[in-house]
Amino acid sequence: MMRSIPIIPTILVVAAAGVMVWLGFWQLGRADEKAAMIERFSAIPADAPAVPVRSREFWQGEVLFTRVVLDCDEVISLRSTAGTSVRGAKGFAHIAKCNAGGLPIEVALGWSRDPAPPVYDGGSVEGIVDAGGKVVANPALADLEPLAKPDPNDLPNNHLAYAGQWFFFALTALVIYGFALKSRVAKRDD
Repeated sequence: MMRSIPIIPTILVVAAAGVMVWLGFWQLGRADEKAAMIERFSAIPADAPAVPVRSREFWQGEVLFTRVVLDCDEVISLRSTAGTSVRGAKGFAHIAKCNAGGLPIEVALGWSRDPAPPVYDGGSVEGIVDAGGKVVANPALADLEPLAKPDPNDLPNNHLAYAGQWFFFALTALVIYGFALKSRVAKRDD
């Protein structure tokens, strides 16, 4: 039986399975990191004072789910996308790309059932930075209803499922290779 096991393919399959197992353990570590990050963001007090956004350096720190205040000096563009109101109703989130002191910042102005972007000429904005880096205005602007507030618990933490997939892939590779070796031995014995 030992002479019928090809060395190079066996090394490749075992190495690939080893890499897949390593990736599974890496994803388990990422799951812990993501859980800690969500916990850290959840600990930000809802009544924390708003931080003024005045420079690019602000965006290089950890700013997600932080209350901010900025001046939208110029509206570069307006667009609408799917959104959820603070009451849970589905409709449209209206987003303005603003020039805020030379920084291009997206501001989710508010929610409506109408897909047409509202009239918005800029001004002072207070809100919370969401997971995508947009500032969700609170209170809503441009006569719109408030959007659902960004919630750190909405961040997906599916790393445990990814880990399970990598472990399954490794097991599958080894099982299939085992069947291939068994078939090879059966053909040789015939």
